[in-house]
Amino acid sequence: MINRLQHIFLHRWGGWILIPVMLLINWAASILPIRTDLTADKRYTLSPGTQKLVRSIQEPITIDVFLKGEFPSGFRKLANSTRDFLELIKEENGQNIQFRFLSPEDLQENNQPYADTLSKMGAMPINLTVQKKAGQSTNLLYPYAWIRTGHKQQLVPLFTGSKGRISQEEINSAESLLEYQFAGTLQKISSTKQATIAYEVGHGEPTDLRGYDLENTLSADHRFGLLNMRDSLTIPDGIDLLMIVKPTDAFTEDDKFKLDQFVMRGGKLLLFIDNLIAEQDSLRVKATGETIAFDRNLQLTDLLFRYGCRINTDLVMDLQSDFIPLVVGGTMENPQLEYLRWNYYPLANGAGPFSKNLGYVSTRFANSIDTIQVPGILKTPILTSSANARTITTPALISFNENRNAPEDEKFKQSNIPIGYLLEGSFSSLYSNRISTAWRDSLQRIGKPFQSKSVPNRMIVVADGDVVLNEGVAQVGPLPMGWNKYTYMAYQEGQPGGQFFIPAANRDFLKMAIEQLVGDPAIMETRNKEIVLRLLDSKKIEEGRSKWQALNIALPVLLLALFGGLFHWSRKKRFGAA
Repeated sequence: MINRLQHIFLHRWGGWILIPVMLLINWAASILPIRTDLTADKRYTLSPGTQKLVRSIQEPITIDVFLKGEFPSGFRKLANSTRDFLELIKEENGQNIQFRFLSPEDLQENNQPYADTLSKMGAMPINLTVQKKAGQSTNLLYPYAWIRTGHKQQLVPLFTGSKGRISQEEINSAESLLEYQFAGTLQKISSTKQATIAYEVGHGEPTDLRGYDLENTLSADHRFGLLNMRDSLTIPDGIDLLMIVKPTDAFTEDDKFKLDQFVMRGGKLLLFIDNLIAEQDSLRVKATGETIAFDRNLQLTDLLFRYGCRINTDLVMDLQSDFIPLVVGGTMENPQLEYLRWNYYPLANGAGPFSKNLGYVSTRFANSIDTIQVPGILKTPILTSSANARTITTPALISFNENRNAPEDEKFKQSNIPIGYLLEGSFSSLYSNRISTAWRDSLQRIGKPFQSKSVPNRMIVVADGDVVLNEGVAQVGPLPMGWNKYTYMAYQEGQPGGQFFIPAANRDFLKMAIEQLVGDPAIMETRNKEIVLRLLDSKKIEEGRSKWQALNIALPVLLLALFGGLFHWSRKKRFGAA
């Protein structure tokens, strides 16, 4: 074979033969693109579920990515990874998918910058602090993509961290989630099928403006409505998921029986439960600034125990917590305020399938959750405290005076206290051996016989009802769920307390919980994609910077001179005698 190629090269017409052949090969490669992903983590390969979804898109879709400009290296890497991913899906359906990279400062057709539209749609810029050799620099970034088709549009968060300093690990996590974020959004914007979500209102659940963000968030992608389960014999068919948020009234046996049979028939439960009466308003109303936290007595313990968990009658305290303003001095007319951490407001971390690229989840007077050994039920923590937390038993005295002194850190030794759990498996009915004749006959009359065992099912239990509720500010209106109105207003007004504002990821947590229960399993599987981070030692790079620069410049020149000398010496030795 080598001799044949050598013969072609040495032939006087060899060049004229090879040039057309090479042009033909390049032309064939351009119209028949062949890509082989040799990476161990398959970062340049779409999952079968994503491929099927992209190929099924029938309407033109425009994707605008706002990662154009002078960014730190981490976000340049994220922009390049986003471009690579979009090239992959464009190859699958180039006729209907178009994308472009824009700067938030670019002007739209109405001469308004894109940043204004992004803010109105709820995009939260990142005030990014980057450590450089000469000091620190601050950049305002919008790591979002805007997907539009027809009359539908939706934002895709490309980075959902809530910290000012961005690590390489967080950027890597965002890259791992690109397929999940885009695939989930493309499915919502192109699909006509929507899950039906009911919000239970028969047990004192909030129906005021505290649920404003919850309703808006869920109505955008699902059929959402209110349900008083006490008005019907059973929970109506057609409801895919039932939400129970911060109930205040006890559940009767009839109520629990309806919930139980709803689960047995495959209905999904999403529970946000405050097991204790403990409210911030009670502290501020009372002149002493004190209140007693005690059991709300919702009568749900036996039902949840049967399914594999128990919400404890305690309070989780955490050194990783949100801030509140407290009066530390001054006069009645001119009080001196100081923002202090309030350990009863833990900033919880996502865990398990919720651990990737999820910012802090704001909780308030949360309880801990224990699990019970139930055959066939898999229990996965999805929301936990930090590594420096503790629990206190109730009844407990809660007082603003606790913040007068710094917390005793040695008491905060518990780590990853569970606040939320995902339960999966075939659940057994609480009423398997004690269903009354009246209940059994009632179910028979409506054609729904009693079921003692569920089909494979899922439910999520979170021991804090405030996770999905929002506060409101008179000048602004309802805030996103979980946001602290005090630090947010200080941030907006440029006051010192604004440095403590954290855009809590409660809305992202809710969306992930909904997708976990009623989303497409093929799309959820993409969330498990791992991209291995291979970091260089920055300290060694800085120490050896001059050496490697000199080596990279000088070595090629020396090698070239060496080979040139050897070649010249070889020719001289070979042909010199002649």
